[in-house]
Amino acid sequence: MTSFDTSPTLTVWRALLAVAVVFVMLATTGWSAVRDQQAGGPRELALAAWARDRIAGHALPEVDAPAYRLAHFFATLTSGQRFALAGKYPSVVGNLDGAPVTLRYHANRVALRQAAAVEKVRAHDEKLSPDGRDEAQARLGRFRSLLRSERQILAFDPSGKGRAAEVFGDLDRAARVSVVVPGVDTHLLTLERSKRKYAAPVGMAESLYGAERSASPGTRTAVIAWADYTSPAGLGMDAALGGLAADGAVRLNAMVGALPGTSKVSLFCHSYGSVVCGVAAHRAPGRVADIAVAGSPGMRAANAGQLETGARIWATRDGDDWIRDVPHMEFGGIGHGADPVDPAFGARIVSAAGAAGHSGYFEPGTESLDNFAAIGVGAYGSVSCASADSACHSGISGERNG
Repeated sequence: MTSFDTSPTLTVWRALLAVAVVFVMLATTGWSAVRDQQAGGPRELALAAWARDRIAGHALPEVDAPAYRLAHFFATLTSGQRFALAGKYPSVVGNLDGAPVTLRYHANRVALRQAAAVEKVRAHDEKLSPDGRDEAQARLGRFRSLLRSERQILAFDPSGKGRAAEVFGDLDRAARVSVVVPGVDTHLLTLERSKRKYAAPVGMAESLYGAERSASPGTRTAVIAWADYTSPAGLGMDAALGGLAADGAVRLNAMVGALPGTSKVSLFCHSYGSVVCGVAAHRAPGRVADIAVAGSPGMRAANAGQLETGARIWATRDGDDWIRDVPHMEFGGIGHGADPVDPAFGARIVSAAGAAGHSGYFEPGTESLDNFAAIGVGAYGSVSCASADSACHSGISGERNG
């Protein structure tokens, strides 16, 4: 690194460039936050009906009650009562932290069938524009895919552009749970892809699950593709700000805190997802043992210590990732702070060899995926450090948990 790389002149130039880029984004894209809930929509009507309903003479609990309280409520019901509620209020039960996960899978299958029926009608509605009918057809195809018998949908909300979460493995029995937190433009239609499969949340999680099973066949693992937050739409103002990350962080911590059992949890956060994880870190449940970021624009912190978490912080970035050219700074709430792969940040920097570009970190055969799998199963001694941090696994036991 030359003296010019760290000169005050270059620092000021980068700051001015970042501000200029922000004003261009303001002028061309505006405030692009997605309104993911619609007043009077089906989910809101279901929530209102839930609030008025009773079962066995008792009022139903508030949906924002603590997860332990909701878990206790469902534990007091018979199997028939639980499934009756899931059938009557699938969009509520399917997204209720604290409800048994298998009941949530069942409720979300009901909700998916209902949503597919709606889109099937819309796909042939002549009152819609051709683009509207095409979108309805695409959503119908996605819902039918999510309805395949082997899929375990932990969360599903079709309102707006939609949100979802899918589980690979047995969440009830897992000793180690990994959560994939994706970045911008994450919604129901980008949840999975046939081309560039491992650049989409479901492909990322499926790839990580396979790699973890290969890394430690005896470890009981589960992986969650967590696309259950409203992400920025493109690289507009929302991508430069932290508002959506703050909302996502609350949802992420609530989901993690409600996971069954006593499993250790690792968060794998890509791109803007690393902003979500950075904001979530200081209030993350104690079961979160590791937070790993890839292709990060920053974690809204000047260094790892400012994350105020007991979790180990890991970071990686491929040499061809365009995110390296984004100014890692924060100015008046714009930008996401220091670069997590800068050794001064204090993260454990791991190799991303073989991961081409910004979206290749979960591709099979890459060192980034192998490293994520080792972290996910607790095999820290198997992690390959980046050249900038040859001792990234020092001071950590290599023993696997589970």
